[in-house]
Amino acid sequence: MAQLTERMQELFNKVRTVILSTATGNGIPNAVPIGAKKIIDAESSLISDQYCNKTLANMKENPRVSVMYWEGREGYQLKGTVTIETSGQRCDDTARWIDELGVKYALPLKSKGVIIFKIEEIYDIAPGPNAGKQLA
Repeated sequence: MAQLTERMQELFNKVRTVILSTATGNGIPNAVPIGAKKIIDAESSLISDQYCNKTLANMKENPRVSVMYWEGREGYQLKGTVTIETSGQRCDDTARWIDELGVKYALPLKSKGVIIFKIEEIYDIAPGPNAGKQLA
């Protein structure tokens, strides 16, 4: 497993939205903005499923995904594998967190489950000569 540095984790937490890319079993791509996300540890993150219809179907067929995030001239692409959880303590905790976000932003948010992303590769996406370079 690849490990996020403290700086990579800080930026992940700082940016409001990341891009989650999936593909069907036949390779048809899909990319969606994700705002409800958290770092679990240096090797994994959590994404709450509120609206992941096509994305969830893709992940059930093909659990390999990519997450990209950036701010200014710094950014990273993470590649790895997901698992989907629809019950248990992590789901309960996430449902409470999403309920709080819904109240805070006056949005009708409801978590249907969690997506656990295990990071296997990390790439630099900043413009310049190191763009695309594998970092871990």
